[in-house]
Amino acid sequence: MNLDTILKAKKESISIAIAGIIFPFLTGSGLYALHRKFYINNNSFHLEEISTHAYLMWSLILTVTGFPNLVEILSELKLHYTGLGKVALTAAMISDTYNWILFALLIPFSSLDISNAIYSIISTSLFIVVCIFLVRPIITKYLEQKTEENELDEYVLLFVVMGLLLCSNITDILGTHDIVGAFVYGLILPHGKFADFVMSVSDDFGGGFLASVYFSGTGMRFMIKSVLTHANWALSLLVVLLLCVTKILGTLFATFLFGRPTKDGFAIGLLLNTKGALALILLSIAWDKLIFFVPTYAVLTTSVLLMTMVVSPIINMIFKPRKRFQQTKLRTIQKLRLDAELRIVACVHSNSHATSIINLIELFNATRLSPIYIFSLYLVEITNRATALVVAHMEKPTPKLGTQNTLTESQVELENITFNFHSFGNRDDRDAFTVQTTSVVSAYETIHEDVFNSARERGASLILLPFHKHLSPNGNLLETTNAVYRDINKNVMQDAPCSVGIFVDRNLGSFPKTNLRIFMLFVGGPNDREALAIAWKMAKHRNVQLSMIRICLTDEAAEVDQSVHSEEALQGMLSYVMDNEKQKELDEEYINKFRYSAVNNEDSISYSEVDIRTGEDVPRILKEVDQQGCDLYIVGQGNGRNSRIFSNLLEWCECLELGVIGDILASNIFGSSSSVLVVQQYGFGGMQFGKNNNAFGSLLVKTE
Repeated sequence: MNLDTILKAKKESISIAIAGIIFPFLTGSGLYALHRKFYINNNSFHLEEISTHAYLMWSLILTVTGFPNLVEILSELKLHYTGLGKVALTAAMISDTYNWILFALLIPFSSLDISNAIYSIISTSLFIVVCIFLVRPIITKYLEQKTEENELDEYVLLFVVMGLLLCSNITDILGTHDIVGAFVYGLILPHGKFADFVMSVSDDFGGGFLASVYFSGTGMRFMIKSVLTHANWALSLLVVLLLCVTKILGTLFATFLFGRPTKDGFAIGLLLNTKGALALILLSIAWDKLIFFVPTYAVLTTSVLLMTMVVSPIINMIFKPRKRFQQTKLRTIQKLRLDAELRIVACVHSNSHATSIINLIELFNATRLSPIYIFSLYLVEITNRATALVVAHMEKPTPKLGTQNTLTESQVELENITFNFHSFGNRDDRDAFTVQTTSVVSAYETIHEDVFNSARERGASLILLPFHKHLSPNGNLLETTNAVYRDINKNVMQDAPCSVGIFVDRNLGSFPKTNLRIFMLFVGGPNDREALAIAWKMAKHRNVQLSMIRICLTDEAAEVDQSVHSEEALQGMLSYVMDNEKQKELDEEYINKFRYSAVNNEDSISYSEVDIRTGEDVPRILKEVDQQGCDLYIVGQGNGRNSRIFSNLLEWCECLELGVIGDILASNIFGSSSSVLVVQQYGFGGMQFGKNNNAFGSLLVKTE
């Protein structure tokens, strides 16, 4: 648990958490009275004797929020990196902390007389103080030393389990509950590598076996027929429904005070209504101590299960996370106003990726009048339980000096990435850059959805992705870093809510004092216009020389590929023919604007044209261009270029996501030493990477 997140939480999250606790706690007594009034005892089932303990336990169960379960739900729906998700996460963490405090304070009052309960609370508080201020420094020093020396083994884990059992027994003897001791023991243990080691060893046995055995008792005691067989069963079901709305109403009130829409307030309340292990533990305590009998236990268990089960489908129905990336406006650099802030989502897998992306962003000519907002995402594959990893990466870690070795590898990498991006943003021209860094912890198969959410949440115009290959140590060849990174890039390109750029870095380096030369190769189409818009923006920097080379297709090269076989490909072909003339008009209009506004007024910008007649001319022309010397190529991805020569060349492409020209420039066979930025414009449709033997079929334009 990240206590810094709780201590530094904003007023909104704190208010939502408090309202979500107080309102259910106050209304719980009235609902318990209704339950007792509506339920009619029979020969098989009867209610417990009325007691203060029953009222207290009933209300306490209603206040609980299952933070681990909430994280799982938000992660599944890809909402935990949105504004709403972050508010819900922080409020749930605060609520969970309050729940544990209330649990430790009120459990003694639910089973003991007042004098013994006060003694239990005082002694438990002293135990917690001793653990935090006396035991924690000793055990932390010992375990961190073992971690730094890589001496973590089964014997260390044995001592950890013995400490767990000792703390649990102490709090049980003191009159609270053994799980309070286990919770405190978990708080005083060090995090980082040690925590990962304990979780990797214990999760399968603890979560897969022990937890299942423990909670199976909840299922065996749950007798729903006790609710449905008495005369007023419909009123008992009404009580169940009312139990489900108390926390939602409290949250709605708090969110209303902060001006949030009703839909958001309802969603946050529904999320905070998620129950988890603590609610079921409280039910088990109430059963074991004979505070609740079968009917009351069944009513509460039904409401707890219902509250948790309905959250995911209702939230999905309200927000439709997988269907909300409809084209409402063009999020492209071409359509961006000159004085508008350029918002970039920079995705990285390592600190070396962060360095290369920063070098690229440095070329975008940020000024105080035209600033750049950089939201960097460190993409981390989820390998352990989602709860632990998401909590560990909700905020960037702030390790103290000398404790770096106790951090996990991903935390150390995030620290380095954060340092690099914020050092970049804190330069002399800091007003031109705004930098924010976070990590995304998800399965690689679905991590692109988190990228989409982040881009949409921040109104980004461009997503930058690192190529899945890196330059070899000798600096001659590109070698595969991780093949999975290529799949991520493909997934992002297919449905991105803004334009996308894939950066092939060949040691572009930080911005030099001398001039840096950029070649922009323009064939035609929306992707090339977006690439030209980026090149144009970079060309406004005083140290950049831009050469815009237009590749004109003539004769055989201009012929449209008609080798289509499937009905889908034929429809794409017809769509292309109908749109071809319009695209040519847009190309001419934008190039004329570029030549009039840029080429004629800037000595650092040049324009030239080359003709291509056959497929053999493409690599030849590119070779001639490369011999002139270039630091960075900017090219369009080329989706929709359905000319015959590109269809034929596509069969030889190794990386379809780069397009024909991008693939040639990035190939080791071509032998270029220049970096490459491949651009795909939003609004024209993403590239289809399906298994299609027909080259043209893989270049179909998706229509909205």
